[in-house]
Amino acid sequence: MERRKAATRQKLIDVARGMLAAETANTASIQDITEAADLGFGTFYNHFTSKAELFQAAIEDALEETGQLLDRLSSDDADPAVAFARSVRVVVRLGRSRPELAKVLVRHGLTYIDSDRGLAPRAMRDIRNGIASGRFQVDNERLAMACVAGSLLAVLHLSVTDPGTVDEAACDQFAEQMLRVLGVSRREARKLVAAPPPDALNEVF
Repeated sequence: MERRKAATRQKLIDVARGMLAAETANTASIQDITEAADLGFGTFYNHFTSKAELFQAAIEDALEETGQLLDRLSSDDADPAVAFARSVRVVVRLGRSRPELAKVLVRHGLTYIDSDRGLAPRAMRDIRNGIASGRFQVDNERLAMACVAGSLLAVLHLSVTDPGTVDEAACDQFAEQMLRVLGVSRREARKLVAAPPPDALNEVF
């Protein structure tokens, strides 16, 4: 019963995520949502008290999916610059591989820049590790994280609105630029993103 209940809740969240990506969330009724999920109207209130609560859960679900993606790619690399470059290379490709998820992040991600879920805590972790190791030359870690997050969301926006602009080469060029923002030399940044993507990245995509 618990598994069935969780699966029903996830169906509602999945529909809500699609509506967020399609920008139809504001006009959708609870009836629209339950019909799209192929559920009875009353089922909605077994899981959520309002549309606002559902869409909040859908955004958090998208954030956590992204965070778990990065956790799956984590490794014991001693170099935090390698870990950061890997994360950026993965996330910027979401516009090509998972456009619905990318659209939710683009439209709602900036609001959650201080969230303890999703991209924000993983990015802050990598930046702090880079500063502690001396790899990143950053005076203000929160400002650095804001620069990275804002730039990443802007590139994701480009990738879903004009996919041809953000091809495979552009994804790695962006990762190189983010490394340079954090104080890595141009030569070293280019070397880090020139390496073949990790096997785990191919498994994810």
